[in-house]
Amino acid sequence: MKKIRIALVDDHKLFREGLKSILEQNEDFEILFDAENGRLFLEHPNISKVDVVLLDIQMPEMDGIEATKKLRETNQDIKIIILSMHDEDQFILHLMEIGANGYLLKDTDTDEVVSAIRKVSDSGIYFSDYVSRAMLRKMNKNTAAGSKVFNYKTDLSTRELEVLKHICEGLTTTEIGDVMCISPRTVEGHRLRIMEKLGVNNTAKLVAFAIKNNLVD
Repeated sequence: MKKIRIALVDDHKLFREGLKSILEQNEDFEILFDAENGRLFLEHPNISKVDVVLLDIQMPEMDGIEATKKLRETNQDIKIIILSMHDEDQFILHLMEIGANGYLLKDTDTDEVVSAIRKVSDSGIYFSDYVSRAMLRKMNKNTAAGSKVFNYKTDLSTRELEVLKHICEGLTTTEIGDVMCISPRTVEGHRLRIMEKLGVNNTAKLVAFAIKNNLVD
């Protein structure tokens, strides 16, 4: 069984140790290392081995926002789950736009944390209920204001728009294939073409772009 290799980044040692203890109870998880701020995480010699990082927002020296930006300058493969006390819509959507793959409040139930890690590892993105609601409110606001700047829909085929809709619903590649009666490989082909057309380089940015520009109904 291939394990999901995880890094924990938070400036509170007790929080890191508690989360590490919980996650290590899962046989498919391996905690590679932990760090107390973004700078130490980015400088860690084992960073290239990380599959998923749980990244706190508020930390000294380098916070989670800056660490996300810097990581995405050089690495698109590591999945980033943001840990925060903030649930404001614009804050959540901004983190997605700069490359976060998931967003969890710090008082989230441990079962959801475990589920989020597995989901981002598998599909590249995780939507909690409040993230989904934030995106829905953004979509409704865009629709009411007519704020779409470019008609990107004209560049996407009907099939691609359907794939994009399912991606924004948080479905995995396999789940999308089952719904659309196509192979996972075909789904991935559609995903790559959509990303190329829209000029984004990962699934999280794709979803944020789609929501911001009202591409899905």
